[in-house]
Amino acid sequence: MCNNHKNITTRVLSVPSAKAPFEQTTIERRDLRPDDVLIDIKYCGICHSDIHNAHNDFGRGVFPMVPGHEIAGVVTAVGAEVTKFAVGDRVGVGCFVDSCGECEFCLRGEEQFCKKGVVVVFNSIGYDGNLTYGGYSQKIVVKDKFVVRIPDGLDLDVASPLLCAGITTYSPMKHWKVGPGKKVAIVGMGGLGHLAVQFAHTMDAEVTVLSQTMNKKDEAFGFGADHYYATSDPATFTKLAGRFDLILNTVSANINVDAYLSILNVDGTLVNVGLPNKPDQYNVFSLFASRRSIAASNVGGIRETQEMLDFSAKHGIAPMIEVISADQVDEAYERVLRSDVRYRFVIDMSTL
Repeated sequence: MCNNHKNITTRVLSVPSAKAPFEQTTIERRDLRPDDVLIDIKYCGICHSDIHNAHNDFGRGVFPMVPGHEIAGVVTAVGAEVTKFAVGDRVGVGCFVDSCGECEFCLRGEEQFCKKGVVVVFNSIGYDGNLTYGGYSQKIVVKDKFVVRIPDGLDLDVASPLLCAGITTYSPMKHWKVGPGKKVAIVGMGGLGHLAVQFAHTMDAEVTVLSQTMNKKDEAFGFGADHYYATSDPATFTKLAGRFDLILNTVSANINVDAYLSILNVDGTLVNVGLPNKPDQYNVFSLFASRRSIAASNVGGIRETQEMLDFSAKHGIAPMIEVISADQVDEAYERVLRSDVRYRFVIDMSTL
């Protein structure tokens, strides 16, 4: 049932300009529409793409900005036409908050490819012409079709990073049919990589972690890796030549693409899910010799995100997190940039 929530004011963490420190302030969320859900945000994860946007690395930042797209919370009100959710439900919101709902991709549950243009949870212009503000906030109003249910087997703080890091790694594994007999390499053992290892292991693939150093070897094996190699050792690429069916590149820095292509088997694919600031380069002969492919994957749709959450709860897949307070976000950004986190920061919104 919908109560009259006019002029919903909420506290937020906003960045006034590129690379500026965060400020605690307030914004107004829209009144509830018939198909809206009002959520009290309990936790919001920090993703590297939050930092890219807050620092205006891609030149598309609109300020002041409220980042955050790994949102976990509790429903406090619903619009008159909402039947899927009720007050008290544990829910999540990921990267997107609207799409046309009519194109071929929306109709098949791949809203991320919406032909009209998907509306991102923050730093995006909605179909109503208003700028969206993300999850570094105490409350958010979201169309019910873009809200997912968090299974009872997942705590809200742990579920939070799954809304981006989880679906970002789960979706390409489903698309490229990871399963028994597949040899999968995960590049990077960070916020995305440590979840990718768990998903690939649970899907019964043979999992190899490729990290710059041997520092995370024990943790990688704990997450389910079968093998671990340091990419700083040139011999690694010789040893692994032609080995893998799929390489999932999770890092946000540029890599030596040709070197990684050399360790793909015939018809193997290098899939990028990290977002480096500068373009990668490669030699077409690295593809030519073994019919290899380079690809990328853009998170997943709402239906697949729910599937991923249910899969994670069923198989005990969870991110390793460090919960922080609202006044620690600037420090957390600095630590992410120097890879000083095991493995995902989550903001406790009760501290805002």
